[in-house]
Amino acid sequence: MARTSRENKTVRPLARTRRPAKAAAERAPGRRRRSSGETPYHHGALHDGLLQAAERVLERDGLAGLTLRAVAREAGVSHAAPTHHFGDLTGLLSELAAIGFRMFNVAMVAARDSETLPMMKALANAKAYVAYAQAHPGMYSLMFRNERIDMTRPSLHEAASTAFQGLANSAGASGAETLSLDQAAVIARNWSLVHGFTMLLLDGRLKDILHKLPDGTTPGQLLDAMMRAAVARPPGA
Repeated sequence: MARTSRENKTVRPLARTRRPAKAAAERAPGRRRRSSGETPYHHGALHDGLLQAAERVLERDGLAGLTLRAVAREAGVSHAAPTHHFGDLTGLLSELAAIGFRMFNVAMVAARDSETLPMMKALANAKAYVAYAQAHPGMYSLMFRNERIDMTRPSLHEAASTAFQGLANSAGASGAETLSLDQAAVIARNWSLVHGFTMLLLDGRLKDILHKLPDGTTPGQLLDAMMRAAVARPPGA
């Protein structure tokens, strides 16, 4: 009887050890649910999902915060996924910049098409340029950071070239394979003026000027006045 009692004692601890295993089994479905939630994309959609995640990171954390790991975390996928789809960070940033240029060009085309007179088309184009940068400051910054993107990549080169053609269209050089010096001067002048204005605006460097203008004067009105003043002095005058 004493031996049987000791044997029973040895059995009880084994019964107790089953409890953690049961608890672990109950927690396992929760872990599986989190794991399935980390990959919410079908394979074919993951490429686009990573780019969408990259844009969110870029606009929220800036270019300095946009890393392959940050994009993977944002998308809820493995750290290897961005590398598999884009090769490296330059590849990802270049594809993202291509999206930016396409959106940028769509906005400018819509603005130009809303007007009929050449002067009004140019003004509408400039305002759309600035409005896009204000709405997407991170993307706009990336698009003009050549040290972070590869302009030789076909998708980026095509998108950027199309956007440049939009600038040429606003200067009356639509579809031209070659440019006269005056046409080139108009394009370079308009681009320099609008891009410089945009960067000053995004960096908050125009606050002092705007503060000294009559109450209610907007950055758009200032840009409009700048464009009109520039057009009033044609190249070579």
